[in-house]
Amino acid sequence: MKVLVIGETCVDKFIYCDIKRLSPEAPVPVLNPIKTTINAGMAGNTVANIKALAPNANVWHLMQDGDVTKTRYVEDKSNHMFIRVDEGEEKISKFKWTPLVDVMLGEADIVIVSDYDKGFLSNGDLKEIARKSKLSILDSKRKLNNDITKNFTFVKLNESEFKNNPDLITDNIIITLGAKGALYQNNLIPQTNPKQTIDVSGAGDTFTAAFILDYYSCLNVVEAIDYANQIASQVVSKRGVVTPI
Repeated sequence: MKVLVIGETCVDKFIYCDIKRLSPEAPVPVLNPIKTTINAGMAGNTVANIKALAPNANVWHLMQDGDVTKTRYVEDKSNHMFIRVDEGEEKISKFKWTPLVDVMLGEADIVIVSDYDKGFLSNGDLKEIARKSKLSILDSKRKLNNDITKNFTFVKLNESEFKNNPDLITDNIIITLGAKGALYQNNLIPQTNPKQTIDVSGAGDTFTAAFILDYYSCLNVVEAIDYANQIASQVVSKRGVVTPI
């Protein structure tokens, strides 16, 4: 299986802190770091999920030039995030079409566009990627229109993202609903094994990877959504951005 992922990547850094007092200088808590976790984020997390779920797959990733870091300061005891600091987004390069990109799109069994709308991909890029892909899924944070979405095999949006795009034709759209499951063509595929939600960071990447990998094997949308529901429930029950075991 050849899987091509296109989209911005970042370093996800979680700094877990102990908090015992307020600052005498201002009414804010004093965070004392006690441990740090670092992993690939955004489209990099999608790649990590594919490798965890399909270790024998041949995975390619087209990403931006320029490093992006998302640093979250989190109270260790409660897992409450106090602040997130993003660095490097102003250095993100534009997607470049080359003959190699066309070859990769033609050879890929699955194309996943993990679009965080940071300036790497344009609307025109998305349309062209969809047109040249055999089996594709778009997971996007941008304002979408039907010209962008119509040629993707599937589009994955969460409930909030879908509400921000009310004019989309929904024939190929999967709407994730957290613990309730996911909606496809007005049919609810429920989450049959909900778990306590600890952290939703990266869960959308997990759902997207799990769904399209399973769909490639079974060609059954409902079965693939059910599988993705189960896999996503594993990661939301853990701290930080993690991959399923």
